[in-house]
Amino acid sequence: MYVSARSDYAVRAMLAMAHRHPELVTAAVLAASQDIPYSFLQGILLDLRRAGLLHSARGSDGGYALTRPPAEITVGDVLRATGGPLTTVRGAPAEVATYHGVAAGLGQVWLSVHRAIEGVVDRATLADLLAPAEGSAGDRRGVG
Repeated sequence: MYVSARSDYAVRAMLAMAHRHPELVTAAVLAASQDIPYSFLQGILLDLRRAGLLHSARGSDGGYALTRPPAEITVGDVLRATGGPLTTVRGAPAEVATYHGVAAGLGQVWLSVHRAIEGVVDRATLADLLAPAEGSAGDRRGVG
């Protein structure tokens, strides 16, 4: 599994919003707090909104917020929204990779890898990832 800068930034932005949930957070605050290039973040936020993970409000008091509680949004949701399939083989989803002859068993390996990755990222919610940071007295990582 390759985690792109885009996917890493998306998860970090979502964690920052989860930390402030249900408040609205501006893109500028997210970019500054997570050291994400603002122009890059704008496209990421659009993808997350299109995927139904965020909603936005315009105006001077506007910003972005999660559409669901942090305990209901997984890392897998965010990764799929910004990067597509979690596992690919030659650019295609692992589920469609087929092999013949001596390599016939290879497809099952790629499916096992895919399922293992899904098992990790689809169990880890934003709330799970915030728990250690929010349990530390005075140490509120993310947006402040």
